[in-house]
Amino acid sequence: MLEGRHALVTGGGTGIGLAIAQALAGQGAQVTITGRRAEVLKDAAAQAGGGGLHPLVMDVTDEAQVADGIAQAVQARGPVQVCIPNAGIAEGRALHKTDTAFWRRVMDTNLDGAFWTIRESLHSMRGTGWGRVVAVASIAGIRGLAGASAYTASKHGLIGLIRGLSEDYLGQPFTFNAVCPGYVDTEIVSRNADAISTRAGVSADEARAMMVAQNRHQRLIAPDEVARAVLWLCGPGSDSVNGQAIEIAGGRV
Repeated sequence: MLEGRHALVTGGGTGIGLAIAQALAGQGAQVTITGRRAEVLKDAAAQAGGGGLHPLVMDVTDEAQVADGIAQAVQARGPVQVCIPNAGIAEGRALHKTDTAFWRRVMDTNLDGAFWTIRESLHSMRGTGWGRVVAVASIAGIRGLAGASAYTASKHGLIGLIRGLSEDYLGQPFTFNAVCPGYVDTEIVSRNADAISTRAGVSADEARAMMVAQNRHQRLIAPDEVARAVLWLCGPGSDSVNGQAIEIAGGRV
């Protein structure tokens, strides 16, 4: 259903981003996957086979890199018609221990990076007759997440950006939505389990169980579940779904 479309997925070399990229490529899209580590991106593209994934080294916290990288991708594969700002960091820290450097690192990645990615993609998308922007937010964008005020603020901001854009382009052939997963079975959960273990004085298994318990259906979400939701938002019949923050958390958050 996406034959001939060019999609761009930031943070597309691992985890949720890679699952989304593979799903889009499976529907015929040519997918530019971005990230900071060239080898990770190259390995992801090679494993996909068929030439559907195209690696591009790009740090979303660097405005110039985002502008130059997306311009290169457009020159190589045409206008970006599916934009997936997925790159993000998920780290918690109590507010009284949050210095400005940590706050800025979270915002630079999760919010500023998404803003630059969408803006630069829109330059080419607006010249076409169809486009989809699906941001990967979080349940933290729907409700507060204890011990992670900076992360929560960044994801609330991302959903606000999506909702504002959906209003800006009402009546035009472009939609803007966000998916909001709970805890997903990726490397991020493993890293957070170690961090929680150290901070709370519990075992890594106990820390993992604490995260699992936050999902209403009491299990981790598979990356492919998020990818299928994104695919639906890019597929036939999704034209009237716009400005939404779709929870993927095993139940109402």
